[in-house]
Amino acid sequence: MALDPETFDQLIDTVRRFVSDRLRPLEAAVEEADAIPDDVVREMRALGLYGLSIAEEYGGLGLTMAEECRVAIELGRTTPAFRSTFGTNVGIGSQGLVMAGTPEQKAHWLPRIASGEVVTSFALTEPDVGSDSGAVKTRAVRARDENGADIYRLSGTKRYITNADKADLFTVMARTGDEPGARGVSAFLVPRDLPGLSIGHPEKKMGQKGAKVADVNFDDVAVPAANRLGAEGEGFKIAMRVLDRGRLHISAVCVGVAERLIADCVAYAGDRKQFGKPIAEHQLIQAMIADSKTEALAARALVLETAARKDLGEDIVLESSAAKLFASEMVGRVADRAVQIYGGAGYIADYGIERFYRDVRLFRIYEGTSQIQQLIIARETMKRGG
Repeated sequence: MALDPETFDQLIDTVRRFVSDRLRPLEAAVEEADAIPDDVVREMRALGLYGLSIAEEYGGLGLTMAEECRVAIELGRTTPAFRSTFGTNVGIGSQGLVMAGTPEQKAHWLPRIASGEVVTSFALTEPDVGSDSGAVKTRAVRARDENGADIYRLSGTKRYITNADKADLFTVMARTGDEPGARGVSAFLVPRDLPGLSIGHPEKKMGQKGAKVADVNFDDVAVPAANRLGAEGEGFKIAMRVLDRGRLHISAVCVGVAERLIADCVAYAGDRKQFGKPIAEHQLIQAMIADSKTEALAARALVLETAARKDLGEDIVLESSAAKLFASEMVGRVADRAVQIYGGAGYIADYGIERFYRDVRLFRIYEGTSQIQQLIIARETMKRGG
C-alpha cells in the first residue's frame, strides 16, 4: 500500500538530507577505510532504510515499487556502498522470503530484517556458476538429524556474495534433485550460526569500497526442512522473481548516480576556465552534458514507468531487464564523460570522479550482466510477438 503523498514527500526529503548532509561528506573516508562507520549504520536503521520493501505488519515501511525506486534514486546520489549496506535487506536478501515464505517464516524473520537487527544475503553465484544460474552445484540432501527431525544437509561454495561478511541469514539456492538445470534447484533460509557454515575473506575489489563480497562455504550444514522456501524445485523460479525486482531497484540507483555526476559536472564546468571562459560555454562540453542528461531522463522514465506497472501487477520481466540494461550502461557512459569533462582532475582521487567511474562498473555485471539482460529482452519480445 502506497504512503499518503505528504508522508512520502517527508520520507524523500529526509533521505535527501541524509544523503547530502551525512553521507556525502564521508565518501572519501569510506573509500580510504573500506568500511561504513558503525554510527552511520545505526542511523540507517533508525531511518527505517532496512525495511523499505517489507510490509508494515512486519515493522517495515511497506513502500510500493514506484516509491522504493524514487528512494533508490535519492540514495544513488552518494557512494553506492552506503546503499549496499542495507540493500540486501531491501532486495535480494529478503524478497525470496517475502514472496515465498510461510507465515511462520515471515513472522520469525521479517521484523528483525526490517529493523536491521538481522542482515540478509542472497547466495546464488558459485565459483563456476554465474550467468548460468540454473546450473548450481551446491547440494541439499534430505536426511534426519539425531532426533529424527527432517533436515537437509547442505554442501558447496557460493562466491561473490554481497554482505556475506556481516549477514545473519542467507537465502541459498541448492540442488535437491537429480533433474538437470533449473528444475532441480530449491531455495533455503540458512542462518549464519549453523555448524559447518563459514565465510571467506572479503575480496579486494575494483570499486564500491565499503561494500564487501566474500565466499560462503557450506560443509555438511544441517538445515531444518522447515527452512525451505517454497516446494522442492521452485528455487530457480523464486530466484528469478527476486532478481526481476532487484534489477529495477538497481536501475533506479543507476539513475541517481547519473544525476549526481551530471550535477557535479555542471558545477565544475561553470567554474573551470579554459581559453578565457568557463568550459561550460564550449559546445563540445555542452554536448557531453546534453547527452548525459538526455540518457538519464530516459532511464528515469523507463524505471518509474516499469515500477508503476509492477505495482499494478503486470508482467515486467522484459521491462525490468530493459531498465537494468539501459540504466547500467547509461551510468557507465555518464561516468566516462564526467572524467572527460573534469580532464586531469577527473583522474585524480581528490575529486571523487574516478571513484564513481570505478564504482558504476559493477552495475553492468551483478544481478544479471548486460548480455543476460539482452537475452531476456529478446526472448520476451519474441514471446510477445514484438
